[in-house]
Amino acid sequence: MLAIDGRNHMRGARRAAAGGLHGLHVKARDPLRIALREGASAFVLVHNHPSGDPTPSGDDIEFTRAILAGAEAIGTPLIDHVVVARDGYVSMLERGILPM
Repeated sequence: MLAIDGRNHMRGARRAAAGGLHGLHVKARDPLRIALREGASAFVLVHNHPSGDPTPSGDDIEFTRAILAGAEAIGTPLIDHVVVARDGYVSMLERGILPM
C-alpha cells in the first residue's frame, strides 16, 4: 500500500499482508487501517500475481470494491489498485474497475 499526501507525494509504502501457498487472507480493514495510521490523504494498493498474469481475479475486483467503499466512508480516497506480474501490470483505474 502506498500512502499519498495532500500534494500527491508518497508518504510511505507499507505491507498490508503477505500471501502464502494458498493465496492471501486480507480484510478490507487492513489497508484502511494503515492509510489512517500513515495520515494518508489518499492511497494506492499494489499486489503481485506470481502466476505471471496480471489480470485481476474476481476476488481482486471484489476486494477492491470493498476497499473503495471503506475508503469513501473514511474520506481517504483509493486512487488505484495495480496488479503487477512477470507479463506486465494492470491498473484497475485504467480498466474502469475504479471510478476516475
